[in-house]
Amino acid sequence: MKITTLLENTRLAEREDLVAQHGLALHIDWQGRQILFDSGPSAAFWDNAELLGIDLRQVELAVLSHHHYDHGGGLRRFLEGNPRAKIYLRRFEHGDPEAKIFWIFRRYVGLDKELLARYPERFEFIEGERELVPGAFILTKIEKPYPIPSGNQRLWIKEGMRHRPDSFEHELLLVIRQEDGLFIFSGCSHQGILNLVEATMKRFPGEPIKALLGGFHTMADSEPDVRKIGERLLEYPIESVYTGHCTGKRAYEVLKAVMGERLEYLPTGRVVQF
Repeated sequence: MKITTLLENTRLAEREDLVAQHGLALHIDWQGRQILFDSGPSAAFWDNAELLGIDLRQVELAVLSHHHYDHGGGLRRFLEGNPRAKIYLRRFEHGDPEAKIFWIFRRYVGLDKELLARYPERFEFIEGERELVPGAFILTKIEKPYPIPSGNQRLWIKEGMRHRPDSFEHELLLVIRQEDGLFIFSGCSHQGILNLVEATMKRFPGEPIKALLGGFHTMADSEPDVRKIGERLLEYPIESVYTGHCTGKRAYEVLKAVMGERLEYLPTGRVVQF
């Protein structure tokens, strides 16, 4: 398996040609299949892919982790450039996702609704579990024995003139199953990275985790809370962890101090192979 970060908040120092933006997009080359996991906030992920020698027209399926623009803002470019791949996501039932800034200003942070209406045949909405192709699973049933990220407090759903906290029932995770272990892909882990790992282990009991990749949404969590997450991750049978985006630089340093070589950063342009 070869995983390339097409877009993340930062980039490799030696790749000044690549664009870094607040968001996440990963390309997965696995057993002859090409998978796109999230598309960042704009078309930049597509341009970066070309610079990295990846032809996104060959992607056969795409997975969208949740309904936020920093993970699905590049969908227009993908739909225009790739005429065949299905895009798998959960359904957003009611209202509009918004961010509350300084507890006053609100802005829409959801997907481009026009795209969903314009390309209905390209989107497939998932509830429950789905095996997209042999060995690649979408999981949506996530229980919450562990706390959710404190940064979720800034994220709301607007329904008419009222707002309610976003429960992130529109979030999913991708799990790829190989003989040597599982690969877990998360976009922002709004339901808590430990809860996502627990959901995976419950679905695939006794199987080792080869790698955990994605954002952890810990940028607003306290240092003690982040440290607890790192300590708990070390207790799981996870060989390696790659993170970035909404994990936050401060939280990453805390996690790195706890997890050492088990944890690495995932900037734009980074390639990891297994």
